[in-house]
Amino acid sequence: MSIETPVKNPSIPAESASAVSAPFDTAEFDANVMGTYGRFPIALVRGQGCRVWDTQGREYLDFVAGIATCTLGHAHQALIETVKGQIERLHHVSNLYYIPVQGELAKWIVNHSCADRVFFCNSGAEANEAAIKLARKYAHTVQEIEKPLILTAKASFHGRTLATITATGQPKYQQNFEPLMPGFHYVAYNDIQAIEHAIEELDEGNQRVGAIMLEPLQGEGGVRPGELEYFLRLRKICDQTGILLILDEVQVGMGRTGKYWGYEHLGIEPDIFTSAKGLAGGIPIGAMMSKQFCDVLQAGEHASTFGGNPFACAAALTVTKVLEQENILQNVQQRGEQLRTKLRAIALKYPNLVAQVRGWGLINGMELKAEIELTSLDIVKAAMKQGLLLVPAGPKVIRFVPPLIVSASEIDRAAQIVEEVMAALAG
Repeated sequence: MSIETPVKNPSIPAESASAVSAPFDTAEFDANVMGTYGRFPIALVRGQGCRVWDTQGREYLDFVAGIATCTLGHAHQALIETVKGQIERLHHVSNLYYIPVQGELAKWIVNHSCADRVFFCNSGAEANEAAIKLARKYAHTVQEIEKPLILTAKASFHGRTLATITATGQPKYQQNFEPLMPGFHYVAYNDIQAIEHAIEELDEGNQRVGAIMLEPLQGEGGVRPGELEYFLRLRKICDQTGILLILDEVQVGMGRTGKYWGYEHLGIEPDIFTSAKGLAGGIPIGAMMSKQFCDVLQAGEHASTFGGNPFACAAALTVTKVLEQENILQNVQQRGEQLRTKLRAIALKYPNLVAQVRGWGLINGMELKAEIELTSLDIVKAAMKQGLLLVPAGPKVIRFVPPLIVSASEIDRAAQIVEEVMAALAG
């Protein structure tokens, strides 16, 4: 199949004309690229702010943002200037040497979080791998556990490496990749009795729980926020038992919830937490942060060739500066409240279709009724036809994760499209 390009489309700025000058051959793409994604039939070639354009010259309002990754939207001028300047100076050197901009970024993170130390890598899965390794070494060398276990939540998502899909409490991601990594046990999310029962049941002989790894808000699991009382009690249990508390902030960190970190909504501090996605606004980077007391990794025990390189760190440092200088967190709070208000109005208008709207800041989910045949993918496809990009978070939840710079008018337009889609599907 070929996606044809029209001769002219007035919605495309003149400077983007070269990007849409030829048809895009999806068959050729599929012949050469592994089919690890179920791709939608559009090819995106340009972005500006919260909008993207495809090879047909069609404009879309982007409420996917690379799945909660394009913090500052597309083609943000500060990020453009940074990456152009950095590539001209120095884009990569080994971590065998000191990298000043890496140190600057680590200092910002330490100064704006509960962390004492930072390890840089390339992605969320790698950051979570690093956290798992750190927890295991701490268990062996400090907790004196021969076979440490890590508790994770059902419906969680922590990545697609062998260790992180094992940590992920969703069998669909694990199917056909057995044997899985040992050392993980799953419990219900937001259920403190399940945690207490698991710790007691698993505390036998040379096997004990060494760490608990959770998302402050489950993203792929349906945009389910953590409950305050649950996390307060969890922190107390970890303090009493010496169990490490690890929080996966890959999707919710770096301002997406209206605060820099998701744990700030929960009245607690983790011992270890991870970040990636929005950290550098779309440039690949990951980070694993820890308190000093559990920073037990030594030289040669963990590493990343590209982790913390000057290019990625300069981009991330620019994101941090824009977040502060342009008061982005306030925008996230205001636009998030605006979006939830409008989505809840839609839910009230179509009670036979929508079960619930929930979220923090600019990570929000609209859950469809379980008993209806309609799926989140149905809504995503219908919205795409109307010029709005959304992403599922499971079979029944539509996820809204626009860039953090999204405007009030863009929130209004997205909500209008969702309402039009619901009206059409409601008959």
